[in-house]
Amino acid sequence: MRLGVFYAFCAYTLWGLFPLYFRAVRTVPAGEILGQRVLWSLAFVAILVTVRIGWRWLGPVLKDIRVMRVFLVTAALVFINWGVYIWAVNQGRVVDASLGYFMNPLVNVLLGAVFLKERLRLVQWTAVGLATAGVAWLTVAAGGLPWVGLSLAAAFGLYGLLRKTASLGAFEGLALETLLMLPVALAYLAWLGANGEAVFWAVTPTLRWLIVASGPVTALPLLFFAAAARRIPLSTLGLVQYLGPTIQLIMAVFLFGEPFGGAKVLGYVAIWAGLVVYSGEGLWRNWRQRRD
Repeated sequence: MRLGVFYAFCAYTLWGLFPLYFRAVRTVPAGEILGQRVLWSLAFVAILVTVRIGWRWLGPVLKDIRVMRVFLVTAALVFINWGVYIWAVNQGRVVDASLGYFMNPLVNVLLGAVFLKERLRLVQWTAVGLATAGVAWLTVAAGGLPWVGLSLAAAFGLYGLLRKTASLGAFEGLALETLLMLPVALAYLAWLGANGEAVFWAVTPTLRWLIVASGPVTALPLLFFAAAARRIPLSTLGLVQYLGPTIQLIMAVFLFGEPFGGAKVLGYVAIWAGLVVYSGEGLWRNWRQRRD
């Protein structure tokens, strides 16, 4: 149990520190960072898969049309999530990106009700309603939808929904997803090179190695998460997940100097209230079940 909690804290702390990494490479255009991230993530994951489980699973999977359809969609969702997040950090919108991961648990609840026909309790509907009110307030205050947070929450929520019923494990799934993203990434990187716009070979060796490090930077928190999920209850894991966006928000405001005040605070407070209601009700039900 303690080891599982430690792994969970490692995973969400690393995810929370992601803005530091992507700000370190922000002189490279977001599109090229995305392409390089796909390339080096696949390289790193391929090594892990080769060492741990081998590749016998890949042949049957490639012949299974149903599985391939699912993972084509999950790969597209990962591509969107990575791209939006990298762009947000490069544009100094880490506060907006953190919103997506604060909203993610409530988006998961809503997706479960819509697609899995899960019946929501009154308290859960209340939590979703508070989050919806917060998004509506942010929309009115800013004069437009908070699309960065909403797109991150939607992409990650739909990804989780599909992976919940997928037949592949964490290693195999990530390997297949990056493999499916690879043609798009290579085509874009080749286009940049042909047009003289690629910067990978023009940057300093330090920055080049930082770009290569996007492979382990991407995979390590996923490995910690997978190890934690096998050892601790999902309720505990669900509470620890707020660590990531909280670290991002604190860094955005106090380290990067992004604006966070006035009307924006009120919208976030409504979303946080929904999270408190949702998490509190879950903890109470777990306590009741253990007592009974």
